[in-house]
Amino acid sequence: MPTGWSEERCDGAGRTAGRRSAASPSPASSWLLCSFLLSSVAWRPLTAEDPCPEKCRCDWDTATVWCSDAGLAEVPAGLPPETVALHLENNYIRLVPEAAFAEMPHLRDLYLSHNRMETLASGALRHLGPELRLLDLSHNQLRRASRQDFGATRAKTRLFHNPWHCDCALQELVEALNLEPETVNGIVCETSVRGGGGGVGEGSRWEEPPGSQQQGEHAGQPLVKLLDAGVNFCSMQRKTTDVAMLVTMFVWFFMVIVYVVYYVRQNQAESRRHLEYLKSLPSPRKVPMETDTLSTGF
Repeated sequence: MPTGWSEERCDGAGRTAGRRSAASPSPASSWLLCSFLLSSVAWRPLTAEDPCPEKCRCDWDTATVWCSDAGLAEVPAGLPPETVALHLENNYIRLVPEAAFAEMPHLRDLYLSHNRMETLASGALRHLGPELRLLDLSHNQLRRASRQDFGATRAKTRLFHNPWHCDCALQELVEALNLEPETVNGIVCETSVRGGGGGVGEGSRWEEPPGSQQQGEHAGQPLVKLLDAGVNFCSMQRKTTDVAMLVTMFVWFFMVIVYVVYYVRQNQAESRRHLEYLKSLPSPRKVPMETDTLSTGF
C-alpha cells in the first residue's frame, strides 16, 4: 500500500490521540510527552485518505517521493505537500504545468532528468520555494529558456545534455542561474544565432563541426567557453536589431523619396496638359466699344 506522511496529533487534554491508557499521567508530564512526540516524530505513514500518487513510492522516513522509471507522461497529481525530494527522472514527461509544484513549499530536490521536455511552460518553475537546493533538468530536449521561466530560484541547477539554441536569452539565463560547476561544460550549443561577436577575436578558436554553417557558427561548442572567450550573443542581437532598424529606415526613406518624385512628376504632367488645353482654345473676338462707335461717326 502506498505510504507517505502525516503529523502526530495530541488531544486537548495533552494525551496522544488514539493512545489513551487507563492510568493517565499528570497534565504536565502529558504535555511534555506530547511535545516530545511532535518534535521527534515529524512524519507518519499516510492513511488511505491521503495516499501516494499512482505509480509512485513514498518514503515517509526521508520525505521522498520516488516516481522515477514509472512510464509517466506528465507530472502526477496529488503529490504530498510535505515532500522534500521528488524523483521524476527516466520518464516520458514533455511539459511541466505552471502550477505543478505550487503546493510543495518544502521541496528541496527536484529531479526531472532523462525526460522528453522540449520547452518549459511559462511560470512552471516560478512556484518553487526558496528552500529548493537542487534542480536537475539534464538529458532532456530543451532548446530555449529564459530567466523568467525560472523565477528567483537560487538552487544548484543542471542543464547539460540538452540541444540548446544559444542566443541572448540563454546567455542571460546561464549568467543568472547557480549552475552546478562540474556540469557547465555540458551545456553545448547545438545551434546558435548567426553573426560575429568574439570580443577579442577568440570566439572561433574551437573548430566547428561539419555542417555547423547551417546551424550557426558556434554550434557544437560549450556555451560557457564561448562566453569566457568574449562571445556576446546579446550584442549580436542588438547589432541585428540595429541593422534591421537601419534597413527599415532606409526603405521608408526610399519610399518617401519615390513618392515625392512621383508626386512632382504627376503635377508637372498635369500642368503641361492644362497649358496645352488652354493653348488649344480659340482666341476671343474683340467686342466693339462705345468710343469706337463715336469715332466711326465722325
